[in-house]
Amino acid sequence: MKNDVNFLWNRFTMREALLLGFCATFIVLTKATLRMKLGISGHSMFFMLFFMLLSRGMVQKMGAATLVGLLAGAMSLALGMGGKGPLKLLNFLLPALVVDGAAFFVPRFPFIYPVCILVAGIAAASKGVHTAALELMVGAPPRVVMHKAVLEGLFGALFGMLGALPVPVILSKLRANGVIPAAGYKQVAK
Repeated sequence: MKNDVNFLWNRFTMREALLLGFCATFIVLTKATLRMKLGISGHSMFFMLFFMLLSRGMVQKMGAATLVGLLAGAMSLALGMGGKGPLKLLNFLLPALVVDGAAFFVPRFPFIYPVCILVAGIAAASKGVHTAALELMVGAPPRVVMHKAVLEGLFGALFGMLGALPVPVILSKLRANGVIPAAGYKQVAK
């Protein structure tokens, strides 16, 4: 499409900006509506990583996942979700940076099962870093901080990897039906 209106320093087209905005909105909506008290840390990473990886696969440009993380974090702050204040933004931004960082090295990783699941696990484990930062700021003893950060990171990684399972299949179906372009990736010679 040659007549696309570009946003954010001519980085994203209107179609791409809308897709990223919808993914960010879905992250916040699932976080708000599915406030499940499972008693298991990290269950919120399931939908967060699902939509972050989906957005990175649909919009095949650097910064796509980071934009989704920033938008979701800003919406979460604006809606007053969680009592962590501005640190809540880290909860969304750290996984997004990991996803975009992985895309720098392996651009088509959302379509490759093992890499997608590995990246989701690493991105979701960043929840432990967020937890450690919060606990250190309130003055918790280092041993407690480490213990809680490791648990949050492990459970976050588990749920993040579960959330990544359907992403390659969904992206492949979207690409096969022409919903997302295949032009962003180089075709592998067979």
